[in-house]
Amino acid sequence: MAAAVRTLKLLTLSCPSALKPPQPSWACCGLIPLRSPTLESRSRCAGARFLRSSSSKRDASVQETAAKKKKKKKKGKGKGEVEGGNGRGATAMEALVKRRTRSSRELDDETVQQLLGVSSHIPVLLGEVLDIFSGRKLRSFVDCTLGAAGHSSAIIQSHPELKCYLGMDVDPMAHQMAKTKIDSLLCGDSSSMSSNLRGYFRLRNFRFIKSVVDEVGDELMDSGFDGILMDLGVSSMQVNNAERGFSVLNDGPLDMRMDPQASLKAEDILNSWPESEVGRILREYGEEINWFSLQNKIVKSRVHGGLHSTGDLVNLIQKSTPRTKGRQGWIKTATRVFQALRIAVNDELKTLQDSLYSCFECLAPGGRLAVISFHSLEDRIVKQTFLDIVRGERTDEDGEISEEMKRDLTSTITNDNDKEVWIRQIIQGERGRILTKRPITPSEKEEKLNRRSRSAKLRVIEKI
Repeated sequence: MAAAVRTLKLLTLSCPSALKPPQPSWACCGLIPLRSPTLESRSRCAGARFLRSSSSKRDASVQETAAKKKKKKKKGKGKGEVEGGNGRGATAMEALVKRRTRSSRELDDETVQQLLGVSSHIPVLLGEVLDIFSGRKLRSFVDCTLGAAGHSSAIIQSHPELKCYLGMDVDPMAHQMAKTKIDSLLCGDSSSMSSNLRGYFRLRNFRFIKSVVDEVGDELMDSGFDGILMDLGVSSMQVNNAERGFSVLNDGPLDMRMDPQASLKAEDILNSWPESEVGRILREYGEEINWFSLQNKIVKSRVHGGLHSTGDLVNLIQKSTPRTKGRQGWIKTATRVFQALRIAVNDELKTLQDSLYSCFECLAPGGRLAVISFHSLEDRIVKQTFLDIVRGERTDEDGEISEEMKRDLTSTITNDNDKEVWIRQIIQGERGRILTKRPITPSEKEEKLNRRSRSAKLRVIEKI
């Protein structure tokens, strides 16, 4: 072997051309000068050819992805830059900010204590709600979701001109607590409140707002309300009470009814509803990716007696979630599953859509309806229903609203009112105008103080 190596070296030194590869005739004739690579470079070329052939598909995929990103970036530039940007297109965070209007409103501790007293519960987007009605003369107001009466208390104290107030809630415990709190305000000696404010309270769902107005028979109600507020979702009182079945972390019965008098419970859906319906609820209401596996395991659990507590359901979800996702993985899945069941038990989405139309019809000209939602399904319904409301009832020959008509019925206007700076862009329609083209979301400070406020979105519509 050593002798062969020495012979090869001598041959290379004496006649280098002997190791050159054969060249084609067109190269030998001097048409294209070629230089033979050295032995070292030949071995590298052989390895390079192998690498190129094995990675060609990957390179094509990378180039295609890069081209898509470049195209998307150029498309984003045409929509305008975020203030304070570097002029090279919006980053992912800037794009997120553009899709919403983060509030810069912050209430100081003194104002909060003045409006809410020593209450430890501060309602979501309180300052923003006050701003929405601050520039209006409120003679009549409705809180469709009383809860702990945080918003209502602040509104009543901020508007001494208020003559008629209506509070509604379907939860008996929340209704009683709110009534006691507001009654103490109405009977108090506060100089900032009207002495002849009439307060009405009804233990009813907000879908019945029209029948409640007829039932009360107040003259101001008959002429329409100047302001209506809907704060959707589950209150902290309900989540913290394990017996209500809304909490993922606290064991309790699988109830989830907003109205304790209702017959349907989450336990009934999980243990007796058809398999396809269980899957549909998880898929559509929870937007859960792993819905099919969960559906099968829920149905299989019926053989062993079914699910009867929130702990049983959480254990099933934990076993269905890959351990690689950790604790946050199963908690997020459980949150989506609990949300889906709560929506199904209370028929929340259909109720919301019908109630938005009813509330708008109950507004006086110039009156405003403010809605706070807490997940994408609710916000999507609020956004689309507001658009449908302002477009009016115009249709074509087939009874459909064409795309051309839709463009004619709405137009976007930039707000130039210095008094209401929270309004950025207005969608003007035939019957009303949407004052929040982009939803208002909590300030960074509020999100840090109240983690449950992170998903809150506020939209406002005004009747013409």
